[in-house]
Amino acid sequence: MALVNMKDMLEHAHRNGYAVGAFDLVSLDFLQGILDGAERCEAPVILSLAESHFEYFDFEIIMPAVEAAARRANVPVAIHLDHGASLESAVAGIRLGCNGVMVDASTQPFEENVSYTRRIVDMAHACGVPVEGELGYVAGVEGEDAERHPGEVIYTSVEEASEYVERTDVDFLAVSIGTVHGRMRGEPQLDIERLGRINQALGIPLVIHGGTGLSDAQFTSLIGNGVTKINYYTALSDAAARCIRANAEADSGCGYTGLVRGATAAIQDEVERCIRLWGGAGRAESILAEAAPWQEVEHVIVYNTEGADVQQVDELMTIGRDTLSRIPGVRRVFTGNALQEEAKYRHCWLVRFCHPSVVESYKVHPDHQAYADTHFRPVAGDRISIDFEDAG
Repeated sequence: MALVNMKDMLEHAHRNGYAVGAFDLVSLDFLQGILDGAERCEAPVILSLAESHFEYFDFEIIMPAVEAAARRANVPVAIHLDHGASLESAVAGIRLGCNGVMVDASTQPFEENVSYTRRIVDMAHACGVPVEGELGYVAGVEGEDAERHPGEVIYTSVEEASEYVERTDVDFLAVSIGTVHGRMRGEPQLDIERLGRINQALGIPLVIHGGTGLSDAQFTSLIGNGVTKINYYTALSDAAARCIRANAEADSGCGYTGLVRGATAAIQDEVERCIRLWGGAGRAESILAEAAPWQEVEHVIVYNTEGADVQQVDELMTIGRDTLSRIPGVRRVFTGNALQEEAKYRHCWLVRFCHPSVVESYKVHPDHQAYADTHFRPVAGDRISIDFEDAG
C-alpha cells in the first residue's frame, strides 16, 4: 500500500529542501501518466482533483480508480481535493478517499477566510486529514484553466499570513507571490523576497498554485524559500493536446483511440521533467520508511434487538445508514442480518472510517449520539463493538 499521510509526505519534503508535484488530473490518461512519471523517478506524488474541473469528470465515479491506482503504486502517493468550493465539498472529498483537502476562501475578506478555513480545519483534522489554506489571490491569465480564476493578483502579506496560520491551524499555506493559473504572458515576475519573509515567519510547507511557465531558476528559488508543494496542470494539458493534434494531422480519419495515442506518455514525460527539476527523484524509499500509511478503520458492531420486530429493525438500519454516512470521516455504512439462524448475533453494522482519528470524532459527533440514544441503544442492549485497523 503506497497511499501515505500527506502531511508526513510534505513535512519530509520541507525538511529536506525539495518540492512534491501536485498534478491535477482530468481523466484516466492523466492518472496513468502522472503515476508512471512518479514511478520512473522513484518519487512521491500528489494526485490532485480540482473541483473547478468537475465538469470534465464525475468525481464519485473517478475516485475509486484514483484510490485503487494510488494503493497499488510503488511510490508514496497522496490524494488531494484542490480548490474545493465548500465545507460540504471537503466532507465529500474525504468520504470518497481524499487524504488532503483545500477549500478556497481566498476571494473572501480576511476575517471570513479565517473563519471559514477554521471550520474546514476542525472538521478535517478530526478525520486525520491535513488542510491547505490560501491567502492572497492567484488569478488566471490565459489558457484552459485561467477563466476559472478571474481578476487581479492579490499578493500575500507576511503579517496576515502569520495571523492566518495561527488562527486557522492550517497544515500548508498557498501563497500569492506572482504566479498565475493558466499560462504566463511574458516573463513571470516573482516576489521571491516576499516569499522568503513568509517562509521565515511561518516555518510550514508552502504551496504554489500556477506552476506552468516558470523557469528552472525560478523553481529553484521557490523551493529554496520554503515551497514544498507545486500545483501543476496547464503544461500537462498542453502536452497531451499537442500529441492529439499531431495524431489528427498524421491521420485525419483516425478514431478516438488513434487521436489519444501517446497522450499518456506525453503527460508522463512532463511529470518526470518536473519531478527531477523539483528534487523529488529518488525520495520514495525514505518517505515510505518515515510516512505513516493511510489506513482505514472498520467499526464493527454485532447485536441482537429486544422489543423490536423485523420492520422496526429495518427502519432502524435505514435511518442509521442515512444519518451515519453523513458524518465526516465515514466512508461506508453497511448493515446486515445473519445468514445462519443459529448465529449468536442476528445483526451487524460495519462502518468504515477513513482514518483512526475518526474513532474518537465519530463517537462524540452529535448526529451519532442522537441516533444511538434515540434509535439504537434502547433496543440493542446485547451488542459487541470493536474497531479494526486495516492490516493490508
